[in-house]
Amino acid sequence: MIRILIIEDEIPARKKLKRFIAELDTPTQIKDEIDTVDRSVEFLKNNQVDLIFSDIELLDGNAFEIYHQVSISCPIIFTTAYDQFWMDAFESNGIAYLLKPFSKDRFQKAWDKFLLFHAKSVTGRDQEFDENSWMANMTSLIKQNIVEKSYKKRFSINTNQGIYFLDTENIIFFAASEGVVFACDTKGKNHLLTESTLKEIEEQLNPSDFFRINRSQLVNKPHIEKIERYSKNVLAIKLKDHKSHLKTSQSNTAAFREWVEK
Repeated sequence: MIRILIIEDEIPARKKLKRFIAELDTPTQIKDEIDTVDRSVEFLKNNQVDLIFSDIELLDGNAFEIYHQVSISCPIIFTTAYDQFWMDAFESNGIAYLLKPFSKDRFQKAWDKFLLFHAKSVTGRDQEFDENSWMANMTSLIKQNIVEKSYKKRFSINTNQGIYFLDTENIIFFAASEGVVFACDTKGKNHLLTESTLKEIEEQLNPSDFFRINRSQLVNKPHIEKIERYSKNVLAIKLKDHKSHLKTSQSNTAAFREWVEK
């Protein structure tokens, strides 16, 4: 029986993973489903599993905070919309990196890699498994996936007068407020979007250009004009053609600093 932990803050993504897992030939048991860094750390300090399916951006921070706080001996299959974390994933017991939205076929290939690792750990034999060769092949596959992934170029806006389109490059930031999501353009106008969550939008955008600075705002790098220190762990961001400053959350400030300089 393969014991599995799912770390994922999106309900649809959890349901998809559970469906794929249920369809496997191998007997499995999902030990828990967790959506925060803090709860994951608490669980892993007191429980052992054979495999972790882990999202990266969680409700209260980045999943790599978990693996810095707890020593993990089992493999991790990362499931994320962000392609820039794949090297960090391999340094944190990662054996596969599934870019959302991933297919059943890609899930199965990741599972097959896990079975090779599991057989090796259980029997103590290599099972004809060359880890260096696998790492090279996996690196090549991830880069291929990144190249093949296309990002949204425009968003449709529904109005009483009809539907019009807003080019992604002309959006300076996205924001979520009181259950709705809107895009602010270079003219300072807010457009109500049909997408229901900011994370849903984030998964459709190029992570090289867009970054989620806090739970409710997503900025477009080419429109960042100036960055100022707001407090010890918070930055104030001045965007072109926008009067107010946007602020990073304490948990995202360090990652934002690294991203904005790339």
